Amino acid sequence: MLLWVSLLVLAPVSGQFATEAKSVVFLHSPWTTVFQGENVTLTCKAFHLDASEKIKWYRWYLLEKTQSETSGNTHEVHESGDYRCQAQDSPLSNRVGLLFSPANLILQAPLDVFEEESVILRCRAKANTVLKTIKLYKNEKVLEDHTVADFHMLTDFHIHQASLKDNGKYHCTGVKEDDQLVSSNSVKIEVQELFPRPVLRASSTQPTEGGAVTLTCETQLSPQRPDVQLQFHFFRDRRSLGSGWGSSPEFWIHTIWRENSGSYWCQAQSMNPSVQKQSQRLQIQVKIPVSQPVLTLSPPGTWTFVGDEVSFDCEAQRGSLPIWYQFFHEGVLLMKIEATLWRTMSYRFFLTEEHSGNYYCTADNGLGLQSSETLRLSVTIPVSRPILTLRTPGAQAVVGDMVELHCKAWRGSPPILYQFYHEDASLESSSSTSGRGASFNLLLTAEHSGNYFCEANNGQGFQRSNTVSLSVRVPVSQPVLTLRAAGAQAVVGDMVELHCEAWRGSPPILYQFYHEDVSLGSSSSTSGRGASFNLLLTAEHSGNYFCEANNGQGFQRSNTVSLSVRVPVSQPVLTLRAPGTQAVVGDMVELHCEAQRGSPPILYQFYHEDASLESSSSPSGRGASFNLLLTAEHSGNYFCEANNGQGFQRSNTVSLSVRVPVSQPVLTLRASRAQTVVGDMIELHCEAQRGSPPILYQFYHKDVAVGNSSAPLGGGASFSLSLTMNHSGNYSCKADNGLGVQQSEVMLLSVIVPVSRPILTLRAPRAQAVVGDVVELHCEAQRGSPPILYQFYHKNVTLESSMSHSGQGVSLNLSLTANHSGTYSCEADNGLGPQCSEAVTLFITGLTGSRSGPVATGVTGGLLSMMGLAAIALLFYCWLPRKAGRKPTFDSSRNQSASDPQEPTYHNVPSWIELQPVYSNVNPNRGDVVYSEVRTVKVENKQAAASDPELLKNTDSCVIYSQVKGAYTAAPKPQLLAASPPQR
Repeated sequence: MLLWVSLLVLAPVSGQFATEAKSVVFLHSPWTTVFQGENVTLTCKAFHLDASEKIKWYRWYLLEKTQSETSGNTHEVHESGDYRCQAQDSPLSNRVGLLFSPANLILQAPLDVFEEESVILRCRAKANTVLKTIKLYKNEKVLEDHTVADFHMLTDFHIHQASLKDNGKYHCTGVKEDDQLVSSNSVKIEVQELFPRPVLRASSTQPTEGGAVTLTCETQLSPQRPDVQLQFHFFRDRRSLGSGWGSSPEFWIHTIWRENSGSYWCQAQSMNPSVQKQSQRLQIQVKIPVSQPVLTLSPPGTWTFVGDEVSFDCEAQRGSLPIWYQFFHEGVLLMKIEATLWRTMSYRFFLTEEHSGNYYCTADNGLGLQSSETLRLSVTIPVSRPILTLRTPGAQAVVGDMVELHCKAWRGSPPILYQFYHEDASLESSSSTSGRGASFNLLLTAEHSGNYFCEANNGQGFQRSNTVSLSVRVPVSQPVLTLRAAGAQAVVGDMVELHCEAWRGSPPILYQFYHEDVSLGSSSSTSGRGASFNLLLTAEHSGNYFCEANNGQGFQRSNTVSLSVRVPVSQPVLTLRAPGTQAVVGDMVELHCEAQRGSPPILYQFYHEDASLESSSSPSGRGASFNLLLTAEHSGNYFCEANNGQGFQRSNTVSLSVRVPVSQPVLTLRASRAQTVVGDMIELHCEAQRGSPPILYQFYHKDVAVGNSSAPLGGGASFSLSLTMNHSGNYSCKADNGLGVQQSEVMLLSVIVPVSRPILTLRAPRAQAVVGDVVELHCEAQRGSPPILYQFYHKNVTLESSMSHSGQGVSLNLSLTANHSGTYSCEADNGLGPQCSEAVTLFITGLTGSRSGPVATGVTGGLLSMMGLAAIALLFYCWLPRKAGRKPTFDSSRNQSASDPQEPTYHNVPSWIELQPVYSNVNPNRGDVVYSEVRTVKVENKQAAASDPELLKNTDSCVIYSQVKGAYTAAPKPQLLAASPPQR
């Protein structure tokens, strides 16, 4: 309740705030004057509409300058001056003046004094000042005089129920014990109103009966007294309203009646202090809406005559005055008049012809307008001469139109009887009670042409209209369009006549010819025989034709006539549509034949090399298609023919090349003999049996490309090789014509190498072959494709033959007898021609057993002879180069490669021989001297000795050369010299 009152006093009671509520400063203690050294606590209060919103800060001002800002609403001060405070979101408070006095005597008064309050004025001396008497002055006049008892330092003066008479300037004086007079400060007292005189307001001072009215008693309580409660009391005239005093400043009258009109006022009072105030009186007049007025005619009756005086009276039986009355004739305002004393108002006038019609009046007192019932007044007038009007749908009357004959007398009281005539023959009569005339309708035929008139009569005499002529025109009927051609079918180049004729219709008639809604031409006929239009036909003239006939009464359109101009077909165009840029076997190719011109249906025929493939009819003229699943046989020339009965046309020829992917090629090796031999020229031929040219052939040897060749016209391609040993291996080829690569089967080529000249080696267990020894004859060709057949010869007699499949040579073992002495040779043959080795001479020195003595003697002699011969040969060998001026020949004879520039000779030493003589043929540089070499080999590593081709160059070997003879024959056969067996 306290919060509600605090909000109430900050605004008018009606609830509408006048200004924003200021902050208010309160003092504790309540005095505005205190002694120096004392403190005063200021409290700042704000009155917000939103009480739930917390105030976060308070600002304090001294002499208009900000002194401090606090979060609480209290502030302690001890300086004199004008203080103000401001709460958050509130305006500044009013100034509060404080005096901190240094005097010995002060007069203390409260900050605010309100009417009917008890006020204390305190005259107060300092603690060290003792007064005997104290006087209180108001406006310099002694108000009270007190003797101070018991050395009291303060004296209170009371003002009971303060009023305006207590306003003034107060101060006090005191007399000390030494009779010294002291005087206090002055205090100005202004008694304020606790709240102003209330004002009574009503939601409406002229409410309508039955409505609601709200009374509000408005006043404003001082913000310095927020704890004071107000009560309100409402009155009408001298009667109390409601239940008496209440806390609400509003009083609701839910339904107000006419008897509730009167003088209203209110009272407002506070409980402590008890202040009561009364508002001025407010007049409320309850208004009553007017009832529906009644319109009456004087003298009574509805039939009057021109010149009579009549009066219309309008009266509303209920309704608050003043009332405004209005009189209307056919909705037009005639008069407006206000009634302030009487409820009936009149409108008087003299009748004329125009006064016939409907009348009504309205009444309005500001609470809603009410209209009377309509009253009709008829003024009787003789008929004037009527006017006959013919109303047709168009400018001219046409057969079939509905024509209205309208007869109207512009003056004359109804009812009026109207009579219609055609050539003096009565047609129809009609009575009009409205004064708007009468009408008669005719559905026109050709016979309705002629003169018409009408008569009008209302019992005061008839009147005849002028004569009106009517000419009825006959509209054209639907015309008939006829196409007249030279033959049964219209063909491009023919002349066609279009004839349009309407069998009925008033001339002249305009005929218009159309082709597909496009105007071709027009022609006017004045005789009614129709009109014609000629066309020289082209292909564009096919379509729908119609004509229109018009004689001004509306056009008529004929039925549509179709004209089909047969157009001979143009030369068709044959198009081949393939999935890709090239036609490939297996593709689906569409042959499309289309003639750009020609009347459908068109029969299309497709041909391949003059052979008919298919025929198809196109009823739409969009051409026809034929599909082919391509094979190799579909390559060739194609054309098509188009025919629509006007003659056929043939397209240009279109060539189709069907690309055939290559088949798997076949690789063929073509050689000059059954077997391929090193040095032969061989041809590799690759050919795919199927495939569109050009075809690129690629040749491979062991998956490495060795060459390529293109066949632009198809067939195969060849690649030639001059064979070497490295050309043996697998061969294949690939064929590619851009539609995929195919590879041939692999073919093995074996290049056969002719055997080289074999080397015959004799391997004996000792340096000198002896009867009974086993000698191995080894024959080997260093080059040559196996199998190789080896033949051993002794003195040109075949000893044995052996086949070597590995190419490592073959051996023949002999258990020596005396007959084995002589020359040996061998022959190698692998089918490409035999090769014969050099001849090797074998000397057998003696027999074993009992012949050891003679043998030893023979061996010794032989050795001595050989040593002598060797010494002579060596001297000759060393002397001959010097004499010839060149290096010794044994330097080059040690080079094994020099013995045969084309065929290097390898000497294989068996691993089982520890120390044995080796016989070989030596012919350095193919000179004129043939030497026989005998070499003793020390074998330390059997495997190395067997494999090292340089073994025979070992410097540890002992080599003896012996000249045998000069080589003068084409194929000399050197002989190995051995010691002669001892002579018996």
